Amino acid sequence: MEKRSYEQTYRWGTERLREAEIAEAELDARLLLEYVCGTDRNTLLVHGDREVTAEENESYVNLISERRKRIPLQHLTGKQEFMGLEFYVNQDVLIPRQDTEILVEEAMRSLHDGMRILDMCTGSGCILLSLLYYSNDCTGIGVDISEKALAAAGRNAEKINEKKKAEAGKELRFLFLQGDLFEALECGKENGAEEENAEEARTGYGPFEMIVSNPPYIRRDVIDTLMPEVKDHEPLSALDGKEDGLYFYREILKQAGEYLTRGGELFFEIGYDQGQAVKKMMEAAGYREVEVIQDYAGLDRVVRGTRI
Repeated sequence: MEKRSYEQTYRWGTERLREAEIAEAELDARLLLEYVCGTDRNTLLVHGDREVTAEENESYVNLISERRKRIPLQHLTGKQEFMGLEFYVNQDVLIPRQDTEILVEEAMRSLHDGMRILDMCTGSGCILLSLLYYSNDCTGIGVDISEKALAAAGRNAEKINEKKKAEAGKELRFLFLQGDLFEALECGKENGAEEENAEEARTGYGPFEMIVSNPPYIRRDVIDTLMPEVKDHEPLSALDGKEDGLYFYREILKQAGEYLTRGGELFFEIGYDQGQAVKKMMEAAGYREVEVIQDYAGLDRVVRGTRI
């Protein structure tokens, strides 16, 4: 195979992804090349004439081939940045998205040192672990029905915990439980937390000053219309919000009040067209100061409310 420079390899990858109608062909081609070569974005600008080794080229060709099949970039590299932190992802968890950072940012406005946090439908753990990383002396429990998802969350917790210890000399205090929503708080299976963390995080599983959740909220009849990267490669259980997309909001609201302290806050991520429906549901469940918050694109993204 003819030897290529770094820039030539990048341009080859870009063209292959364009042929496959990958929306962000240039970006994905660059990120995959950086992943293979252990380089950064400056390499293309400053060292474009750098020779790509045969081993690097072979790996790159294979990854481009996989990306052409619409396998998500994050599944190929095994990582995704979220809230300035790097998270491990695979096919068992929803890939953390920038939209969800709005949920974390809004929750952080109400977060105080020492709070107890419950993350319902935790997935990769990105919401809970971000809140714990950027706070002091808070404890958190993440719940998910998927054992495989919790394995990924545990791996992320270990990595973020090491970062917190190195930078602040403190450890995250967390616990992951497997189960169906609030049933996990009664008979959940511990997964991913070291024993000392599990003991510190255990507070009788409530009450909590904050509950956060990014539940499955895609209407079932919409799932087949999603991008192949989503509908074919991300876990259906993390997408399917049943017939109207509102099933999990109703189920969580049935019991959330039992686990929140008075004055505690509940935060939901929502679909762009679900703001008013979820707001009415929260008000009907007795929450006050219910607010619909928009994302940077001006779309409804978060609903928050306070337990009376």
